Amino acid sequence: MKRELIILLLCAGLSGHLSLKSAPLHIVSYNVENLFHPAHDSLKDDIEWTADGERHWSYTRYYKKVDNIARVLTNIGEWDGVDVVGLQEVENALCVKRLCYTLRRNEYDFVHYESPDLRGIDVALMYKKSRVDTIQTRAIPVKLSQTTSNPQTTRDILYVCAQIDKQDTIHFFVCHLPSQRGGKAESEWKREAAKQVLERAIDSVYATYPDAKIIVMGDMNSGDLKVKGLKDKWTNDKRPMTNDQSGTHKYQGRWTFLDHFYVSPAIDSVSQAEVYDAEWIQEPDEKYLGLKPKRTYNGFHYQNGYSDHLPIVLRIEDYF
Repeated sequence: MKRELIILLLCAGLSGHLSLKSAPLHIVSYNVENLFHPAHDSLKDDIEWTADGERHWSYTRYYKKVDNIARVLTNIGEWDGVDVVGLQEVENALCVKRLCYTLRRNEYDFVHYESPDLRGIDVALMYKKSRVDTIQTRAIPVKLSQTTSNPQTTRDILYVCAQIDKQDTIHFFVCHLPSQRGGKAESEWKREAAKQVLERAIDSVYATYPDAKIIVMGDMNSGDLKVKGLKDKWTNDKRPMTNDQSGTHKYQGRWTFLDHFYVSPAIDSVSQAEVYDAEWIQEPDEKYLGLKPKRTYNGFHYQNGYSDHLPIVLRIEDYF
């Protein structure tokens, strides 16, 4: 009887009458802090991150940096691996390609566009090829100034429309909004300008697909940024922490949630977000006490760390 039941189930699956439940979808957003390729790009201000620069950046240190990021992602994804990774602060496609190769050879692909950021840092999306098929991708430019005499540029917003497990469609936006350099209040207009570009793109998705599944992820350089039409997972979710902290980035002893997931209602009800705050990617904060993210450099002292940001994780279940 048991054998007949197994055969019946196999036949039903092959004929398309048996719908198997998909595995949970694990999405990571990670500002990897200055993942630069050691070769100089004459179109970018990247001399600091070359062998001749003041950081004495080398291929050995570059490979170690990639290995460290891959180790973080491996520990987050555990046996099955992460499914989608939104990256911020990668210099070019060579960096992302190397990370895909290091993480799991031939299992990942990526989407990346060169953006007009003066330092040359971009955003990218990595994805597991066995689960994700890209349908449409594009870079959405963010213009901070319309004047030609004093143009101000920043990272593009990356849009990826993808099909998951050949069934459902999710619209991904990967962001790295302008920094707070010069002061939070003084730079707020830049983030507001970028947010307006993002919201117009989201509106265009909703106009065609009112019940669209949308995920915005990235370093928003703000702890309280609101995105119209989406829910901030930090507002709705509990933030499980293993350490005495609350945030993704620490500056002068203060933790802040600079990194966010914003989701549409169709995603919000079946998803849970958290900060990956394992102690091994942090170090003692001798000045302000507690822990802080372990960076590749402490000032100009190389210490073979990870990033000044902690990665964030979104787990989605029962999304079909």
